Amino acid sequence: MPKTALLSLKGEKIKDIKLDDSVWKITPNDQVVYESIVLMRAALRQGSHSVKNRGEVAGGGRKPWRQKGTGNARQGSIRAPHFVGGGVVFGPNPNRNYTKKMNKKERRLALKSALTYKANDKDVIVVDKFETESLKTKDMLKTLEGLKATGKVLIVTTELTENLILATRNIGNVKLVLANELNTYDVLYCDKLIITEDAVKYVEEVLK
Repeated sequence: MPKTALLSLKGEKIKDIKLDDSVWKITPNDQVVYESIVLMRAALRQGSHSVKNRGEVAGGGRKPWRQKGTGNARQGSIRAPHFVGGGVVFGPNPNRNYTKKMNKKERRLALKSALTYKANDKDVIVVDKFETESLKTKDMLKTLEGLKATGKVLIVTTELTENLILATRNIGNVKLVLANELNTYDVLYCDKLIITEDAVKYVEEVLK
């Protein structure tokens, strides 16, 4: 099993802990990771885009000119697609569903692959607990600086306190999630993954 240091919020080493090989040290499956990212990105799409076809645009109740004798091609409506202000052909409509499906084994494999990449790059910071008495943003920034967590930071814990939520919500590069909300996209998107010891145990138990 790979070992990693268990730190306090001050950045001091408490002890070494072992991480489960079946979660943090597998052979990553890039294809499943890719499909998982596509699924999550597709799920974010609202699908509310819409255009009007020739039956929905206003106007065009009569022929623009008579059928014969003008020298022009015959036309039935000025709201045909080739006229300015006409309807759109084959445009998007709000009935389209962008959601994709993925079975549970693939989802777990994708998450384990993402966690393995983070562990291999030594971007995982395990802390004994993540609790703060202060709700000030500047105090949270000092805590992150002490943990050497730079760039985009993902904090994973098993319990959200009001102070923790208030202290992190105004930091644009920090995202706070519960252990049961951990997903492949967030893990790969962050530069540093800060996770509590309890959250590590929860994730390993779920993904084994």
